[in-house]
Amino acid sequence: MLDKTDFAIIDELTANGRMTMKELGAKVHMTAQAVRLRVEKLEDAGIIQGYTAVTDPDKLGRPVHAYLNLYTKEANHSPLHGFLDNHQQYIERLHKISGEGCYLIELRFPSNAELSAFLERLNEYANYKLSLVIG
Repeated sequence: MLDKTDFAIIDELTANGRMTMKELGAKVHMTAQAVRLRVEKLEDAGIIQGYTAVTDPDKLGRPVHAYLNLYTKEANHSPLHGFLDNHQQYIERLHKISGEGCYLIELRFPSNAELSAFLERLNEYANYKLSLVIG
């Protein structure tokens, strides 16, 4: 069971996963050794699953941000999965969903032209509803 200190550690590491154990310990009022043991327990339990760098997609040349609700045309989704596997460079997140559509996919593209080409090819496998992020 997680306690207040575990949640504080998670909050601090979520804000800055690169801080040292000494810095983290100071923020949650523990020694570096004690906080390291807590972090290891959280990692071993699968609560902390990894550390990542947050990037700026615009600066990486991917300013076009879109969400798609996908509506599959066939019961067999394998062809769609194959298509998506071949276009991983655009996919930020992909979720199988209930409700409106079969999948919700978040995408990033370098241009509207590449988005359009992607959508034309996607239409062979699924129908979609497009939402562009405007801010």
